[in-house]
Amino acid sequence: MMKESTNIIKKLKIILFFALPLNLTIAQAQQPVAVKNIVLVHGAFVDGSGWKPVYDLLVKKGYHVSIVQQPMTTFVNDVNAVKRILDMQDGPCILVGHSYGGAIITEAGNDTRVAGLVYIAAHAPDKGENEASNGKMYPPAYKSLQKTADGFDYIDPAKFYADFAADLPKQVAEFTAHAQMLTADQAFHAVIQNPAWRSKPSWYMIAKSDRIINPDRERMYAKRAGSHQVEIEGASHSVYESHPKEVAQLIIAAARQSGKKN
Repeated sequence: MMKESTNIIKKLKIILFFALPLNLTIAQAQQPVAVKNIVLVHGAFVDGSGWKPVYDLLVKKGYHVSIVQQPMTTFVNDVNAVKRILDMQDGPCILVGHSYGGAIITEAGNDTRVAGLVYIAAHAPDKGENEASNGKMYPPAYKSLQKTADGFDYIDPAKFYADFAADLPKQVAEFTAHAQMLTADQAFHAVIQNPAWRSKPSWYMIAKSDRIINPDRERMYAKRAGSHQVEIEGASHSVYESHPKEVAQLIIAAARQSGKKN
């Protein structure tokens, strides 16, 4: 009787031994896939260097961060520039856009690698809309837009600090004003065909003192998209650079919450 019991125990141990790896595999498969890739897209009149404070914070947290330097010549070219960077990612990513960059990620975000969208004081047009026409519903406070003879837009450098970057150190704002990346006016009139926020989760940061995009327009975008939203008191349109800690926190929240759905 004792010998039979011993044999049964041995058989059970063998079964458990071989079943354990299978159980571990199942448990691991049920764990959320962490989103570790972040792609940052800058807006009009600036380049990707303004993302550096956010980049530094995210990298310290272990994220792989890529910054798109789109040409700002046409909307199609800018979307394609984002797609090239998305093609380089080794897994799911969070796609982040500031200002005009929001319109870009609204189309580029349909890429299968994109797990979630983050809008930082950004445009989020719907199908059939463009950001230029949307501005008529919620007029912005700034009046400093200038145009070149060949159809490119920029902000009057003398008014850049007040209109675009009032919460940045003045010397930083003045340098940015004189290092502007002129943007083709036609890019602002591109019509969205397939807004990614309709099928993917989104997060939105509202800059409460934004003069480039009316904060009420930002609230409309966020509400319509069903975005998780935060509002930053006293933040200018340069909130992505002036409040990097809060921006990084929102991106990390998006990465963690999107990971649970993958």
